[in-house]
Amino acid sequence: MDKRVNKREYSDLEMWQNGAVKTVSFIVTEACQLRCKYCYFVEKKEQHVMDFEIAKKTIDYLLANKDIFTEETVIWEFIGGEPLLQIDLIDRICEYAKLRMYEDDHHWFNSYRLSFTTNGLLYDDDRVQKFIEKNRTHIEIGITIDGTKEKHDQQRIFPNGKGSYDLVVKNIPLWLKQFPNASTKATFASDDLPMIKESMLHLWSLGIKNIMANLVFEDVWKEGDDKIFEEQLFALADYILENDMQDEYFCSFFAKTAGLPMDPVTDNQNWCGSGIMLSVDKDGNFYPCTRFVNHSLKNKDARIIGNIHTGIDQNRLRPFLTLDRCTQSSDECIDCNVASGCYWCVAENYDAADTETIYQRGLFNCKMHKARVKANKYFFEKLDKKNKNWKVAQYKGAEIC
Repeated sequence: MDKRVNKREYSDLEMWQNGAVKTVSFIVTEACQLRCKYCYFVEKKEQHVMDFEIAKKTIDYLLANKDIFTEETVIWEFIGGEPLLQIDLIDRICEYAKLRMYEDDHHWFNSYRLSFTTNGLLYDDDRVQKFIEKNRTHIEIGITIDGTKEKHDQQRIFPNGKGSYDLVVKNIPLWLKQFPNASTKATFASDDLPMIKESMLHLWSLGIKNIMANLVFEDVWKEGDDKIFEEQLFALADYILENDMQDEYFCSFFAKTAGLPMDPVTDNQNWCGSGIMLSVDKDGNFYPCTRFVNHSLKNKDARIIGNIHTGIDQNRLRPFLTLDRCTQSSDECIDCNVASGCYWCVAENYDAADTETIYQRGLFNCKMHKARVKANKYFFEKLDKKNKNWKVAQYKGAEIC
């Protein structure tokens, strides 16, 4: 499995200028048809929709400041809420961005991507399909489907409590026909951990071979959750290897690089792109990440780093540029012998911190990470043994011949 993932990662890096990418996220709407239980949105205000003029000024600012935005590639990302509710607005924004990049002879014109993550409910809408066809060579779309009908409908629900699985799954064949190598994001919280194995297998059975599975960042874990998580991953590992699925199917819970010690000098990166990414809201305010917007914070005020009129405030941005593993972590985390792959959300840490700091790393997921590390060790040791036995059998077969 790790060989296959490495090939995919290498291909992506090669295509996207060795990772020199600027991600610009337009929060086009806060509205959404669903009320997913694990959603980080504190409040969805349906009347909050981006005005086209705000988007235009954002694009103009970015293109006019090549000395600040030096990346070779740009990802124009559209998020919500549910972004496809505003497909007409998105179409206008994309057409404007393409025209302006062309007029400016900007290097992004030959190196850009349009990115969406959608709940999938509107995927077969004629307007959405027309947009996809028009931008086919520059677009990536992920549909979020969590697993089995039971698992999906437990979390991804309409305001009346009804599940959305049936309405989403009917669009999966069309999506995979258009994007055969697409991945889905499956999110797990405390109450649905026992469904991990069957959910991964179900998603693979639908033809979705790449699953970016993750746990929620928030402090939701109960006593014993780490044991359930570990048992589910052990069971999934056994099934994958017993059925020789490791070369064809991918689940991000299994990664050979997870659970290694980390050198605080050579491996001292921040987990995410806070401060490198740029998000813009309906009022034209800039944020280091969409999770620092008011609607994503329960306890703290938003962290605005500029706006479309005055540009990026370097003094407000500077703290985010100093984020790394050591500036955020306690000695316990820095010295941990299974530190690699342990994740965190800077905004969630900020929201939960004792003060206004962005440097206090939460330990909500510590036990869950260690459970994953045990399962990864089990999986890859068993995979290595399986491969060695296969090579021995091949060698003996050659001797007989």
